[in-house]
Amino acid sequence: MNTKNFLISSVAGSIVYFLLGWVFYDMIFPDLYGSEGESNLLFVYLGCLTFCLLLGYIFTKWAGISSFMTGLTSGATIGLLYGLSMNFFMYSNQTPNMTNMLLDMVVNTVMAGITGAVMGFVLEKMK
Repeated sequence: MNTKNFLISSVAGSIVYFLLGWVFYDMIFPDLYGSEGESNLLFVYLGCLTFCLLLGYIFTKWAGISSFMTGLTSGATIGLLYGLSMNFFMYSNQTPNMTNMLLDMVVNTVMAGITGAVMGFVLEKMK
């Protein structure tokens, strides 16, 4: 694994993922999750960075992903599975809102697909 490629693609992906979260969750679907005040943007970004470090590790260490299309498809697949996992946990102690659950899974899939595509593109350019 090339550590430099891993870190650069992860940081680039985290910036894209953070901005997509702002677009989807603050602008397009602000009522998807109830908010109890202002979010701590540092922790939001750290969550984005952590997810992208996972994607970057998978892409560079295990899968050898280094193109836009393979990043897109792999990111979308991982995003769908991640979205399913998180929604199952979130609704484990409450009555699920199926509309929100399905919408969030779609949003997770799209965001992770676009982020994975950007990360694959960055990895491709760094070859």
